[in-house]
Amino acid sequence: MATLTCTQILLAIGMLISGSINTLSKKAQNDCSAKGLKDEHGNEVHKFDHPWFQTGLMFIGETMCLIGLCIHRRRERQKFKQNLLNVNRDEIRDGSSIEIAQQPRVFQWIFAFPTVCDLFGTTLGGIGLLYVNASVWQMLRGSIIIFTGVLSKIFLKRKLWPIHWIGMVVTMLGLVLVGLSSVLRDNHQGASQGQVVFGIVLILAGQSVSATQMIVEELFLKKKNFHPLQVVGMEGFFGVIFMTVIVLPVLYYIPGEQNHHSYENSLDALLMIKNNAKLLIMSVLYICSISFYNFFGLSVTKSLTAVHRTLIDACRTIVVWLVDLFIHYVFDESFGEAWDKRYGIFQVDGFLFLMLGTALYNELLIIPPLMPKPEPSQQAQASDDQQDESLDSGENEPLLRGRDQTEPYTGVV
Repeated sequence: MATLTCTQILLAIGMLISGSINTLSKKAQNDCSAKGLKDEHGNEVHKFDHPWFQTGLMFIGETMCLIGLCIHRRRERQKFKQNLLNVNRDEIRDGSSIEIAQQPRVFQWIFAFPTVCDLFGTTLGGIGLLYVNASVWQMLRGSIIIFTGVLSKIFLKRKLWPIHWIGMVVTMLGLVLVGLSSVLRDNHQGASQGQVVFGIVLILAGQSVSATQMIVEELFLKKKNFHPLQVVGMEGFFGVIFMTVIVLPVLYYIPGEQNHHSYENSLDALLMIKNNAKLLIMSVLYICSISFYNFFGLSVTKSLTAVHRTLIDACRTIVVWLVDLFIHYVFDESFGEAWDKRYGIFQVDGFLFLMLGTALYNELLIIPPLMPKPEPSQQAQASDDQQDESLDSGENEPLLRGRDQTEPYTGVV
């Protein structure tokens, strides 16, 4: 493995930190209590239980990626103008020409389709996070490998080799162990055992919807030449519109257990954020971490390999877990999570199985009898492409093979 440059190391650290802050700040919001609207018992202080509102915050963070897109396009135009100045006029007279690369307009209605998947996938996971610890939530997100593999086989007719199926089976074993550790643990932080099971089911359902989003993006966006920042930013833009105009107003009038008998009372969420500085800081951190994680994720995908991406994701889970334990035992027992002496080892074993399954699925472990067999057309092109592969081998390798290799979208929830 080649030595990493200083820039690559900084990008990897940025992706690790922003991704960890994303998960931790979202869970910290759920752990905050603040003064909001009065409930049916006349109480104003209560927990921040607003997963749909948090999805709206996520879309705001994704929309900020459009700022990065504008900066990128401006730099491309400046680079093109500089190239024009450096071109010899005689070469232009000889018939050679330089064309500006066509950039698709930013606003595209087609982004509305994957936005709907993003909305429901993120919200289901957010509701599940109310009942489980952040580390468990982070690990259960590894189930997306299974859903992506199966859906890509069904809808994209992608061939899966033995190493992919074995990777999915190993991942499933890891999910079972992580789930058991969460259900059997002694301290559920106010949630019943049934609620923990319900939360796990919702998280897995959310990952299935997120996998559907990947398939939808590949079906509709693969051949459109969209920049990844445009994909993330426009999905965020449509998400903000959907949430503010349709989803949150409708949920306010649907009967539920929140204040004023609403299913999702966004007015209560805004009032709680206003009255609690800690909750405000966590909300701002969550929004910013969404934007920066997508930026760093894009940069890492371009400059590093799938091995690095897998290691960063593993480190992210470890960081989330360690920080949660540190916060709980050092700062405030109402935040973070406690170590379960009886079943904590199940979670450790489950995490190791998840990492092994991910490595197998992404072909990071070379097992010749299980590896994909090259197609005849690929063998014919191998000699022609060998020189190019030595220059950029693995740099565009996707973390999940169900996605387009040139589409490094890394949206988080």
